[in-house]
Amino acid sequence: MQAAWMIAASLFFAGMGVCIKFASDSFDPLEVVFYRGVISVVFIGALARSRGVSLRTHVPMMHVWRNVVGVASLVCWFYAIGQLPLSTAITLNYMSGIWIAAFIIGGTLAMGQLADVRRQGPLILTVMAGFVGVVLLLRPTLEQNQLFAGLVGLLGSLMAALAYMQVAALGRVGEPETRTVFYFSLAALLAGGLGMLALGAHTLATGQALWLLPMGLLAALGQLCMTRAYTHGSTIVVANLQYSGIVFGALFGLTLFGDHIPPLGWLGMALIIACGMAATVLRARALPNPPAEEF
Repeated sequence: MQAAWMIAASLFFAGMGVCIKFASDSFDPLEVVFYRGVISVVFIGALARSRGVSLRTHVPMMHVWRNVVGVASLVCWFYAIGQLPLSTAITLNYMSGIWIAAFIIGGTLAMGQLADVRRQGPLILTVMAGFVGVVLLLRPTLEQNQLFAGLVGLLGSLMAALAYMQVAALGRVGEPETRTVFYFSLAALLAGGLGMLALGAHTLATGQALWLLPMGLLAALGQLCMTRAYTHGSTIVVANLQYSGIVFGALFGLTLFGDHIPPLGWLGMALIIACGMAATVLRARALPNPPAEEF
């Protein structure tokens, strides 16, 4: 049953990507981040109140760091969704798992534990293969002058990896998931709002504005399904099932937007999925409780 919750979460997140893709014709990434934050703050705030979860925290600076990198990741990802084929943008976001594996290797090297580095040979090869997948995935963007958007999407996955590791740290000090998600949503609201004040905002009197409400609701539903899956299911199984989101994104891109994915692009996607799954299993030895990945 927990597997079904993770698949449902991946479907909801892919649906969120569809809404963002449609809305991006009329709204900038910071505006989309703002509206996502507004909807999630209301939804998660009501959920926290119904469950009796206090929003008072004793580790505010941990939330600040998590929110800085998390919101930066969100802005980069939303920009990539607006500029790239949906499947490409979603696949790049799932590179975060491979980045986390790279951080583990880098930390081992920094501590001079050469013996551990040798034992991590399979993980090192997995990370290298994952980046080969990125090169294959981004190669078609060169032909369409979309390399910048691809690099922004890759940067977003790097920021997401940092955010996920901070989520794990917050869990270890006893912060409930609802509180962590609420403050992340609040940070998105504030960052998006400041961006709109500085850069201006587009009118809501447009058909694309209708996509903002389902975007926020799908994000919240995906978050709840994912949290339930991670809470009650096998961490490794659930973490691997999240890659079904790439499949959903590809199907949505093909059917709704007519995305053309050349063979090299499909190969890159398959390689990233395989390496992400392998990295999840291998990094579980170093991170016994991998963090739930939030969108």
